[in-house]
Amino acid sequence: MPEVIMTGDFTVNPETGLINPARLCPSPNRDARPGVGALELIILHGISLPPGQFGGPEIEAFFLNELDWGAHPYFVEIRGMEVSAHLLIRRDGDLVQFVPFNERAWHAGQSHFRGRSRCNDFSIGIELEGEDETNYNDRQYNVLSAVLKALMVTYPQLTMRELAGHSDVAPGRKSDPGPAFDWLRLYDAVEESREKKD
Repeated sequence: MPEVIMTGDFTVNPETGLINPARLCPSPNRDARPGVGALELIILHGISLPPGQFGGPEIEAFFLNELDWGAHPYFVEIRGMEVSAHLLIRRDGDLVQFVPFNERAWHAGQSHFRGRSRCNDFSIGIELEGEDETNYNDRQYNVLSAVLKALMVTYPQLTMRELAGHSDVAPGRKSDPGPAFDWLRLYDAVEESREKKD
């Protein structure tokens, strides 16, 4: 029986790479991680489809290769792309898992972190439903901080020093999660949850 790591609101099973509670929505856009190296990075993203619109089924359809390319003019720009993330945190706080943590999700693209390229190989990708200039909400910060706590307990090599935005690993090419994302608020929330545990 695999050990299940319990931390606050979430549990992580390191054998299956799944977090609970989360709505499982398996994406075909994944593959095996190369080698046997440990996870070394968590990348935060922001996404909305169509851009600036929230709450619809388009993000999930995109990660499942089921998006109706003709439903919106913007979709022509992303037509045929095959992408995914490990997790999505919706505006209402709903947590969706597309790829187990022990598999590679296709979220970072061309990327570099501390001298290493191909960040997908060694990272976990977390998407937040949002856009660069729109504030993320309380539900999203609460879920994100609890998810990060669970991940950092399960994978102790991951700390807040191994947390980056998509814009940090792909500067000039990507801007998310954008200036509206409050990094200090996130740091404080994770630190507060640790202090309560201690």
